[in-house]
Amino acid sequence: MRTYHCFWLLFWAGQPHQSFLTPLSKRTSGFPEKEKVLVLSGNSRRDLHRSKRSWMWNQFFLLEEYTGTDYQYVGKLHSDQDKGDGSLKYILSGDGAGDLFIINENTGDIQATKRLDREEKPVYILRAQAINRRTGRPVEPESEFIIKIHDINDNEPMFTKDVYNASIPEMSDVGTFVVQVTATDADDPTYGNSAKVVYSILQGQPYFSVESETGIIKTALLNMDRENREQYQVVIQAKDMGGQMGGLSGTTTVNITLTDVNDNPPRFPQSTYQFRASESTPPDSPVGRIKANDADVDENAEIEYSITEGDGYDMFGITTDKDTQEGIITVKKALDFENKNLYILKVEATNTHVDPRFLYLGPFKDSATVRIQVEDVDEPPVFSRPAYIMEVKEDVPINSVIGTVTAADPDAAKNPVKYSVDRHTDMDRVFNINSGNGSIFTSKLLDRETLLWHNITVIAAEINNPKQSSRVPVFIKVLDVNDNAPEFAMFYETFVCENAKAEQLIQTLSAVDKDDSYSGHQFSFSLAPEAASSSNFTLQDNRDNTAGIFTRKTRYNRHEMSTYFLPVVISDNDYPIQSSTETVTIRVCACDHRGKMLSCNAEALIHPTGLSTGALIAILLCIIILLITVVMFAALRRQRKKEPLIISKEDIRDNIVSYNDEGGGEEDTQAFDIGTLRNPEAIDDNKLRRDIVPETLFMPRRTATARDNTDVRDFINQRLKENDTDPTAPPYDSLATYAYEGNGSVAESLSSLESVTTDGDQDYDYLSDWGPRFKKLADMYGTMDSDKDS
Repeated sequence: MRTYHCFWLLFWAGQPHQSFLTPLSKRTSGFPEKEKVLVLSGNSRRDLHRSKRSWMWNQFFLLEEYTGTDYQYVGKLHSDQDKGDGSLKYILSGDGAGDLFIINENTGDIQATKRLDREEKPVYILRAQAINRRTGRPVEPESEFIIKIHDINDNEPMFTKDVYNASIPEMSDVGTFVVQVTATDADDPTYGNSAKVVYSILQGQPYFSVESETGIIKTALLNMDRENREQYQVVIQAKDMGGQMGGLSGTTTVNITLTDVNDNPPRFPQSTYQFRASESTPPDSPVGRIKANDADVDENAEIEYSITEGDGYDMFGITTDKDTQEGIITVKKALDFENKNLYILKVEATNTHVDPRFLYLGPFKDSATVRIQVEDVDEPPVFSRPAYIMEVKEDVPINSVIGTVTAADPDAAKNPVKYSVDRHTDMDRVFNINSGNGSIFTSKLLDRETLLWHNITVIAAEINNPKQSSRVPVFIKVLDVNDNAPEFAMFYETFVCENAKAEQLIQTLSAVDKDDSYSGHQFSFSLAPEAASSSNFTLQDNRDNTAGIFTRKTRYNRHEMSTYFLPVVISDNDYPIQSSTETVTIRVCACDHRGKMLSCNAEALIHPTGLSTGALIAILLCIIILLITVVMFAALRRQRKKEPLIISKEDIRDNIVSYNDEGGGEEDTQAFDIGTLRNPEAIDDNKLRRDIVPETLFMPRRTATARDNTDVRDFINQRLKENDTDPTAPPYDSLATYAYEGNGSVAESLSSLESVTTDGDQDYDYLSDWGPRFKKLADMYGTMDSDKDS
């Protein structure tokens, strides 16, 4: 037989009351409501039994913001397996379990430990279970239940904005929509009137009103004028509980601006304006400014000024300054005090943007009178024309008059005028002008082909006051005359094939002419008289400003004549007729059967076929091999020679030139060791020579040391003998070996430096007896002697 167990869930709706169970240490007190018990079967949901009341079994309710000192009682869990002996243990889990909500594990009483706020969390979902304390196994299935937080009015309405900004046109009708404000209440809108908001106006009457339910602000006063007041500040209140007493409220500020409409016409502050203008004022120059005032702003205050009538209607104009809305009166034409010195104008100011709704207020324009007084000034001379155009033929002689300019003083004094040419515009002084009557004449010959137009400036100044001057441009066109002969359009150099046939066209000629021709150029071509009968070519005039050169005979031989010079006479048909003789160069060339040029050199006749590519390559290879052989042979010979430090052939006598100094005589011990000559025993056999590149092929030869009293001459003779038999010795004398002359020696200096300074001639034939090493010196000085003799 199977046993069915039930789990009883007991809770109280509304205020809690004292239970028959054992109370906890802290419980809330309140007014009891009928107990609601739910018995759940552990077997099946079909065994679930409800009491007669129709409420959800798994739902508790708690009021938010509980302010009592004790824990707030929530409800009680009870199992039918609980015998009251403490063998069962109740466990609670879920949202806030153990923190916000605690359960007495022995009795199943649930309590809230903190104040709850519905706006933070309105619903808590928890799970309850009864387990055997001894075995730890559940004796009932886990059940889930909900704790809902009941709302109280603890939140005041909050507007979506702290400050609202709105604008409406001025002069709006009553009831015109301005803006809608919105306030929200965080309380539960489904529970009581805690979230029901009502709007009212605290500040801003009688200009504006607000709808209590929607928060729409509207105008409440007719014809509000921006020019009187532009800004309004309205305070709106939102109150919950339907606006009843005890409800919470919040406020916001609405800044309302009246925007401008064109309801004010422009008005001149005065009816008449006075201005003065000098007669020398140039056109488009301002004379004065006037302004009509408009109380409106922006585009509604834009004004257009115009001159409606007056005797100066065509002499003056008026424009509007868009920045200042002023009317600027300007001069349209040049003023003349002598003709008229006073102008009266009527100026009108009109709004450019007129609102038809406010036409009943009157015309949106105003007018004023402007008087302009012209002042007399000393004016410069005035030319009869703003510019002059003159023509002159290019062949006119010098001092020919080509035209006249005229200027006069416009003042009543009629001062005389003198004329001059601005030389900055006529740097070459091609033209000049009569200072008294203004006639312009040439001072140099003209050439149309060089310069077609001459643009000069003529100055007219008062004789009594030269500062009063004016200028006028004069454009002078140089007309063409037939003074240039036609010539070839290009340099013609053509060729004729040796195998050419008679009457074959070899070149077409054309010509150009620097002169102009009103009817078009017509050139005629002919051969020069000296070439007309004897020429090997003929010339045919095509009558279209071109001509063709044709062959006269069948074959040509470039070996006999390689180049022909054909003189051609070109003439034009203008008056006077101009002609020139041009030369066409015709070369005789070898051509293939199609007439394509192959060669124009007469030397090519010797080998007409030329060399093949293979032959040219073979010749080139032979030249390269020969060059390589010569270079290698020269390199081998260079290796066999010592490379001297003294390179120049002119400096082979001694190494003093190589060191770029002349030496200091016997006391100069820098260039060589003079002690060697004085003490032969101090000779360092291993010291290398300084006048040649060191050579290690031959080791220095050691010589026996002379006795102490050896004469310098014997020492030098000994060294001379050694050098004659030394294959490494250079074929020139060494400063270190032979430069020392000795003190009081009967032998004179052996150096060649001093030999050229002696007064008498010296005999150097003995050098030939010194062996092959001195052959170079013997040839040099022996040759010099022979030159002197000759």
